[in-house]
Amino acid sequence: MPNITLSIPEEIYLKMKKHREIKWSEVARKAIVDYLRKIEESYEISSEELLKELGKEFKKDIEETDLEVYEKGYKKMREEEWKRQSMIQTRS
Repeated sequence: MPNITLSIPEEIYLKMKKHREIKWSEVARKAIVDYLRKIEESYEISSEELLKELGKEFKKDIEETDLEVYEKGYKKMREEEWKRQSMIQTRS
């Protein structure tokens, strides 16, 4: 699989370092795939097609990662979304 170099602001890098459990290359890969899908206007894709696009390494990581890691990430994401929605409602 080819590699790319990504430059990010120092502030973002420091925040990312606080979350070492997250595989940032996978986050970037998914964002790139999503963006390409958006600009190519092909919004519907099966899970199997998505896994193929993300690569064997990604699929292997998913299969090897303990379910508790996903549950923890999901709970954190849900809490952050709740906070975001609460702030939006407060501002209105």
